Amino acid sequence: MTFETIVVGPLDTNCYLLICEETKKCAVIDPGAEPDEIIRNIIERGLEPVVILNTHGHVDHIGANKDIKDRFPVPLRIHQADLPMMHGLMASEISSWMGAKASPEPDGYLQEGDRITVGNASIEVLHTPGHSPGSVSLLGEGVLFSGDTLFCGGVGRTDLPGGSWPELESSIRDKILPLDDELLVLPGHGPSSTIGREKGANPFLQ
Repeated sequence: MTFETIVVGPLDTNCYLLICEETKKCAVIDPGAEPDEIIRNIIERGLEPVVILNTHGHVDHIGANKDIKDRFPVPLRIHQADLPMMHGLMASEISSWMGAKASPEPDGYLQEGDRITVGNASIEVLHTPGHSPGSVSLLGEGVLFSGDTLFCGGVGRTDLPGGSWPELESSIRDKILPLDDELLVLPGHGPSSTIGREKGANPFLQ
């Protein structure tokens, strides 16, 4: 399992390609904007997408769902609790600023404990609400795609609709921090980190 990071849109969202190098199958995680750039990376690497995954429903993480799914007709999955955000995408002013398009309906929902197969690799779904009711983190071999739950030196906002600091704190302390200290944390924005680094240095977790 490897990954590629594609930083997209005016909010510098990290879109990730989770890749099984043996089969060249991949998952597209959080295609938030700039679909042409995401598609170019997929084609140039000779990859075959098998699923589109949204860690949550905010526009900067789902704004390119339609274009990616139109080009690669694969299942789209998100947690059901964030479905209202997906439906309300085009009502937000930020949508037009980002050039977002209305997302297709999901083909299925992400739930705690689900395992998603990508070629010969797989990832596990952790429901980590707080930034949004349906926020999830995706746990793979040596990596955690944390969405907007945990950042390098920070945590997700809880002042947006559906946000909750007690839920965010519980998600991080109960589900993320007990993971291996060496685990690479790949957040929705900004640089990567590790569980151990965030335990020792993240000011929001001290």
